[in-house]
Amino acid sequence: MGLAPDDLRNEGVIAPSTEVAIAPLGSRTGEVSPRGEEVGGVLTRFTKWLDAYGEESRDHQSFFAGPIGGRAKALYYRHKWLGTAAVAPIIFLEAFLPAARQLFHEPTRFPIADAHYAMGFAFLYQATGEAENLERAIHFLRELQRSRSPGFKEYCWGYPFDWVTRNGMLKAHTPFITTLPYAYEAFLQVYEIDQRAEWREVLESIARHAADDIKDFKSSETASSCSYSPFDEGGVINAAAYRAFLLTSAARLFSNERYASIAERNLNFVLENQNEDGSWFYAADGVRDFVDHFHTCFVMKALAKIHRLTGHETTLAALSRGVGYYLKNLFAEDGLPKPFAKAPRMTVYKRELYDCAECINLCLLLGDRFPQLNEKLRVVLGGILQDWIKPDGSFRSRQLKFGWDNVPMHRWAQSQMFRSLAFYLHEKTATVLA
Repeated sequence: MGLAPDDLRNEGVIAPSTEVAIAPLGSRTGEVSPRGEEVGGVLTRFTKWLDAYGEESRDHQSFFAGPIGGRAKALYYRHKWLGTAAVAPIIFLEAFLPAARQLFHEPTRFPIADAHYAMGFAFLYQATGEAENLERAIHFLRELQRSRSPGFKEYCWGYPFDWVTRNGMLKAHTPFITTLPYAYEAFLQVYEIDQRAEWREVLESIARHAADDIKDFKSSETASSCSYSPFDEGGVINAAAYRAFLLTSAARLFSNERYASIAERNLNFVLENQNEDGSWFYAADGVRDFVDHFHTCFVMKALAKIHRLTGHETTLAALSRGVGYYLKNLFAEDGLPKPFAKAPRMTVYKRELYDCAECINLCLLLGDRFPQLNEKLRVVLGGILQDWIKPDGSFRSRQLKFGWDNVPMHRWAQSQMFRSLAFYLHEKTATVLA
């Protein structure tokens, strides 16, 4: 993170508009690195590590989730100079003693991690046919059913800690539209394998929450942003992208035109707020105008899934511009992801596991339409396999300016990398079988 956590990232870069070549939908030109067997071994070792380590962990936000860090962060938002003095020692610990997280917050179970693990094990089942993997996927769905946000009629999830933001504190378990689609996809993926009525009922409930509890805010005659939680005023780009995808999928699954109409306006908000250079700021509020790696991936992943469902040409054109910007501005000279298009003044790390996981996901989702991403997938996968696997089978969390942050954090981003590698193995297996 920068001087304060990720909602303080505040600088982007403007580059000339770039579009990239588009291949026909469903084609995959260029070879993906033939490392399926090696990835399978990594996933086996990781699964053994997960069994031994357990399903709770500390987190990227642990420094700020407890009372000490939370107060320091809140002070930063209220009084910049006093707050800087308050958070500086915490940032120092993050940079030079990451294990100090244990002094600030206890290990926690994260719904968004459970959703990623459920999808990862479902991919492993689809790739291997081993029933144990499907059982593990269902186990994580059960955990999601138990961890739903209390006080809401429909299934929904948020963070299991109080989250201090520039707009005030969001209490633990406040549901977020940025968590909801992962749970939706996890239940959908297992439902497509194991068509229990129970899974469909959960999916119906998730869709109702996305449509009814998350609010719309008109931004143009054809577009609306949406709230991040049921209680805010919207404007975050990836929130609208997430909701547009979820409701596009649910509209087709449940033959619901109202969902499609809501999704279309949220999609238009994302399309109308793409910058001329192909990038998206974090929010359309004139304040949070940074461009970072994983939020860019979040937006383009949602658009990729919408295009696959609908064939919407304007969405594909936006993806073409977005991929051009992404390849030009969000990778370092060694070809691996960098966190920001332009780094904030103070950044304590060089590279993020989360960025690498989301890059792999995006390349797999869009490699058939943008063949340039297949080479990027090869490079990033090779970098992960070479440098990011720890002897115990887990992944390094961050490459710092000096050394590594090796604290295993399920939400940031052990589960995301597990899912992305399982997705890769599934795609490799499907390619071989085809």
